[in-house]
Amino acid sequence: MIEYSVYLFSYKGEAMRRKDREIVDIDEIKDIVDRCDICRIALNNDGYPYILPLNFGVDVENESLTLYFHSALEGYKLELFKKDNRASFEMDCNHKLEYFEERGYCTYSYESVIGRGHIVMIEDEQEKFNALEILMEHYHPGKKAWFNPAAIPRTAVYKLVVEALSAKRKEVKKREDH
Repeated sequence: MIEYSVYLFSYKGEAMRRKDREIVDIDEIKDIVDRCDICRIALNNDGYPYILPLNFGVDVENESLTLYFHSALEGYKLELFKKDNRASFEMDCNHKLEYFEERGYCTYSYESVIGRGHIVMIEDEQEKFNALEILMEHYHPGKKAWFNPAAIPRTAVYKLVVEALSAKRKEVKKREDH
């Protein structure tokens, strides 16, 4: 279980520079995650990050966050999981560019969640089914969208068990010209 505390929200114990932008409430974090379309995961590729944009599903249980993914049964990312199952992730949404032409100033609003954990392959057919339902729910909320269960044996399903995360929001504030 993730202990939601300043330590874990301050990734690796480092203080977030802009505390006024930090989000620590799990419901707010889940709301941001729910509005994101893509989760980028970074894997270790012989000392270099290997970054992948993936569709995902999310489950929060007892304030623990788990991200679910799927893919073909073989491929480079699966080879990397086997060598080193540590992963970092990032997702963001609510982007808005603000440009103040007269002052030559621009800024950007956003919400983001980053973190790290371990990838776990899901082998059990029922657990795969449940994970795929979570994925479908992320993109079709409240619809119980159908998928063909015949695809389950031909699909790799895995989860990222989140061990540490931080969330941040930058809202654009209109500035008065002086």
